[in-house]
Amino acid sequence: MDSFGPTIENTSNTKFSWNNNINSCIDSCIDSYLRSEICSDSYILGDSDKYNDSYSYSSICGKSRNSSESENYSSNYSSSIITSTNDTNDSDSESSNNLDEVNETQKYKHLWVQCENCYGLNYKRFLKSKMNICEYCGCHLKMSSSDRIELSIDPGTWNPMDEDMVSLDPIEFHSEEEPYKDRIDSYQIKTGLTEAVQTGTGQLNGIPVAIGIMDFQFMGGSMGSAVGEKITRLIEYATNKLLPLILVCASGGARMQEGSLSLMQMAKISSVLYNYQINKKLFYVSILTSPTTGGVTTSFGMLGDIIIAEPDAYIAFAGKRVIEQTLNKPVPEGSQVAEYLFDKGLFDSIVPRNPLKGVLSELFQFHAFFSLTQNEK
Repeated sequence: MDSFGPTIENTSNTKFSWNNNINSCIDSCIDSYLRSEICSDSYILGDSDKYNDSYSYSSICGKSRNSSESENYSSNYSSSIITSTNDTNDSDSESSNNLDEVNETQKYKHLWVQCENCYGLNYKRFLKSKMNICEYCGCHLKMSSSDRIELSIDPGTWNPMDEDMVSLDPIEFHSEEEPYKDRIDSYQIKTGLTEAVQTGTGQLNGIPVAIGIMDFQFMGGSMGSAVGEKITRLIEYATNKLLPLILVCASGGARMQEGSLSLMQMAKISSVLYNYQINKKLFYVSILTSPTTGGVTTSFGMLGDIIIAEPDAYIAFAGKRVIEQTLNKPVPEGSQVAEYLFDKGLFDSIVPRNPLKGVLSELFQFHAFFSLTQNEK
């Protein structure tokens, strides 16, 4: 990660601008939206508007208030978040007020997800049901591997593989900040995963499939020895069972903490894919999500019989900053986005999340992979 060193004034202005964006959205919907939606799924429904109002406030700010406070909530809250402009010469007072605003927004920040494109605030409780698509601009936000499994695989048919496989520290990577093993442990606790990919089998509209889904939340989806081995075993299983294969890519590339061993995974996965596709004549679909970069892009990400990308996905080998620093030339804006690359013929189709399952089902049936119910008939 880059180190950031802005001045205190710039930091304050950035936070104030971000807070104004949140506060303007909260002011317009806090009384109508949260009262109805947050309280709707509570197992306790108040008999009066006063209770619902108090419950909404408690859910956001972590404290309760009485009915008289409820009546004056909107005006009091709005006035409390506006920085005082009476004494413009007192910079310390202004910084203190901005800091108070930041602390106030932290109390309800967990309820919202900010869009990376339009910076609109999406209510987290409903974002999953909308497939992590921004309701304001339609931007496809990042999804966890578990959510993608729910999106693609029929309920009750998911059978994970190699769940206990974890990374070691084969080259005893030295880090002054955090040891590699400790970093793995922290990501396992944070994400609930053992590695940056989930592999297994399931049914897609009744069609048996083998699927591997990378998770960018786990060390940027980086590909180490364990990730490469899990994907390799999945492909070998699909080859033996004659199953269609799906690999969903979301990765920053090879994992530097494992050195050349992580780079070897590119060749290992490519070799088993050769046997799967060329010798066994089986069908492999690669799905590129944002971001797909580095060694994943240059290996199995681009080896699919059909290559599908999500809208606005960032797809590249080297990042924009690395290219510009190496070549001393500017990279054209948008040249590493899915729509631009599709026009250049890099992959076959751009498919939004909503129809993706249906598109995959049609592709498999076209290549003579049918649902179990059809086979029984």
